[in-house]
Formats: sequence, structure tokens, C-alpha cells
Amino acid sequence: MTPAAAGFQARARAAVCDPHLGAALLTATGKFGAGRLAVLETLPQADRVRDHARRIRAHTIAALDTYLARFAEAAERRGARVHWAPTAADATRIVVEIARSHGAALAVKSKSMVTEEIALNDALAAAGVRVVETDLGEFIVQLAADRPSHIIVPIIHRTKEDVAALFRAKLGASDDEVAGIPAMTALARRTLRREFLSADIGISGANFAVAETGSVCVVTNEGNGRLTTSAPRVHVALVGIERIVPTMEDLGVLLQLLARSATGQKLSVYTSIITGPRRRPGAGDAAAAGGEPDGPDEVHIVLVDNGRSRILASPSAEILCCIRCGACLNVCPVYRVIGGHAYGGIYPGPVGSVFEPARDRADGPSPLPHASSLCGACREACPVRIDLPRLLLGLRAEPASVRDAPWWLRTALAGYAFIATRPPLFRMAARLGRIVTRWWARDGWIRRLPGPLAAWTACRDFPALAAHSFNERWRARRTR
Repeated sequence: MTPAAAGFQARARAAVCDPHLGAALLTATGKFGAGRLAVLETLPQADRVRDHARRIRAHTIAALDTYLARFAEAAERRGARVHWAPTAADATRIVVEIARSHGAALAVKSKSMVTEEIALNDALAAAGVRVVETDLGEFIVQLAADRPSHIIVPIIHRTKEDVAALFRAKLGASDDEVAGIPAMTALARRTLRREFLSADIGISGANFAVAETGSVCVVTNEGNGRLTTSAPRVHVALVGIERIVPTMEDLGVLLQLLARSATGQKLSVYTSIITGPRRRPGAGDAAAAGGEPDGPDEVHIVLVDNGRSRILASPSAEILCCIRCGACLNVCPVYRVIGGHAYGGIYPGPVGSVFEPARDRADGPSPLPHASSLCGACREACPVRIDLPRLLLGLRAEPASVRDAPWWLRTALAGYAFIATRPPLFRMAARLGRIVTRWWARDGWIRRLPGPLAAWTACRDFPALAAHSFNERWRARRTR
């Protein structure tokens, strides 16, 4: 188990009791969840599109080696340089070497979860390269020496008042410059504009990489993505190997779902498709015979494995179909209470509770698969219909995970299994539970549970069992 995962219970306990965090999470996730439902209604035959997207992702992951080779060949044919990074250390070494070969002192960076995963900023800083995050949320995270807590919305755990205080402390902002969100955005834009114009290298992730053309697709809601990938003379794109799609037509299908699921938009503001460096005059490209004045002279694409091949060979391979929209986080009742930092890894929520333990199997069992109510909301929200509850149950059922559970939980579950498989005993236990909990409750709620169960009532009450079970109500209804 990783040290980050080992402290999950303590971090979750602190998060549950933080009303400021809870209010910020519920406001933001509620907004994104409602937006997703509303905008999906504007997509004709949305369910059929989701089914088609599911088939595209499943087919690609099943033939990943073929499509990776096809992508690398097409990208290099169009002038990009493709690098293979089996581990995080390999990926950071490659990027550091590219930066050093160009004497880079400043790198601007667009939002990228895979660069968070490999700790790229730390590696570049150690090599003497200053890295500036240019996504507004990531810029705020960097100023605060914080880390992202959501796949799409890095500062979902912060309010605008938090950001105003941060800008005053770190940027010397005046009251007028933090008077509202537009004013703070304008301040960040002015600050970052200088960095874009001075940067030696631009670093981005990629939402998708198209095998057919060797293109990388970067989807953002801010102009920083395009400035990062076109203003500096060198562009480095780091791409998880699972982000491949076979064709441009397939990319179009997935883009119809990505923004709708992530932020409740029909399409993100900026969808950039980058195919190699800028064309030079006389390069033989009829479409750019006179050359292209803008864009980088070099494009480097680093294909990052970092445990993904291990996932591909495991029962959790379906998680590689994820398109990183964050919809599962926005509907998860656990994430909506504890936020992303409690998970301890880079990827929080239901997707992280599968991806992180599946990728880090050598570190022993993780508590993250147990951070779920198994309500199925994540499966319903997933645009490519990943069966997240099934994957979570699979990780929970692994022998090491079972052995790692507290003794009292193993004993309680064994007792529950014995009773639940014997209907007369189950009915008797249910009646006894109703009597005890209703006697114990005040106004229908139990303020404190005994023993280890007290963790539940430390920050919230527990409801007494209903006066009549579902079966009793059903029988009474049929009698009427």
C-alpha cells in the first residue's frame, strides 16, 4: 500500500468534518451534474452515441499495440518525434533531456493529469527549468503550493474568496483586481501573458491521440492550451498510451461526449488538433506550400506507460476505456463529501479508486476500492459505460484486500453473510434492529453509534431503521 493511500481514513475523516470543503464540493458537483443531464438531452440518440463510444474504446484497448504503432508511424511521418516511456522516470528523463538540449530556462504548461502522475514539474525544477502552470485552476494550485483535487476542475475545493485571498498574498493584488471572478481572471491573464511570450518550451497533455493521422487533440476552455502548444519553439505532448483513438471519425464521436460529460457544454471552447510541427516553405505539403508562420519548430510526443500495460493484462483493463471527463466524480456520494485530496493519489473518485490500485499493485492492497457506496451512479454517468462498481468489487475481493480489512469488519461481514442467507434469521434480525435503533434514536436519528461505527456519527447522524420493511409494505399493499 502506498503511503498516500495508507492515510486515507484520517484524511477522509478530516474532510467529512470540514463544512467549508463540503459546501464548495456540493455546489460545484451539483452544478456540473445538472449541466451534464441538461446538455445530454441536446444530443440526438444520446444512448446510441454512448454505446458507439463504448465500442470504440473497447476495440482500441483490445488492439492497443496495433494502434500505438500506427500512431507513432503517422506522427513521425508528419515531422513529430515520438518517444516511448515505460516508466515515470523514463518520461521525466526524456522531457528533461529535451529541455536541456534547447537550453530551456522557462516552460509553460497546459493542464495535464499525466504530468501530475509522473511529477514532471519537480523533475524539471531539479534540472533548473522553471515551470509555469497556465490553466487558471492549475495556476492557482501552483501559487498555493497545493495540488489538484478533481480531474477537470483542479480547484473545486476552493471558493472565489479563497482565490482572492491567495492573489492578494502571492500576486500583491489590489481590491479592484480581486473584486470578482472577471477581475481575477484578467489579472491571471496579464500575469501569464508575459510567460507565454518568454517561454522556451511548451508542455501539454492530450485528451486523445489519433492513430490514423498521428495527431494529438488538446481540449480546453481557456486559450492557454493553444498558446502553450504554438507560441514556444518546442512543444512536448505527454500522452498516456490508452488515449489512442483509431480515426478522426472516432475522435468526433468521443468529442460529442467529452465536454457534455465533463462541464455540461456541447463542445469545449478550444479543441486543438495538432499534427506535427509547423510546415516550412517547400516541405512538399501542397496545403502549406508557402510554409506556416506560426507554431513550434519541433513537436515531441512522449507515450507514457507507467503501469498501464500492467492494468491491460489485469481484470481491471476496462478502466483504460476512461476518457477522463470526471463525470463519475461529480455524482459519487463519497467524492462529493470528502473531495479529491482525501484519496491521496493523482486520480480521485471512482475512476481513481480503480486506476490507482490497479496501477500500483506492487504496493499491496489499497483502501480506495472501499471508498464507494456501490450505488451505481458512476456507471450511469460514465459516457463510455465503464462498469465501475464491478471493477471496485473485483479489487475488494482480492485475497490481499480481504486480509487487510479490520478484524471487526471481517467478523461483521461473516455474521451478516450467515444471517442474510437464512431468511427466517434475516427477518428476525431486521425486526430486532428496528426495535433497537428506534429505541436508541431521538427524533428518528441516532447521534452516536458504538465502537468502530462511531466513525459514521462523528460528523453526521445515522437514521433509525424504518418501522416497516419493504416486504411488509409490499404485502400490505397487495392485501389492500
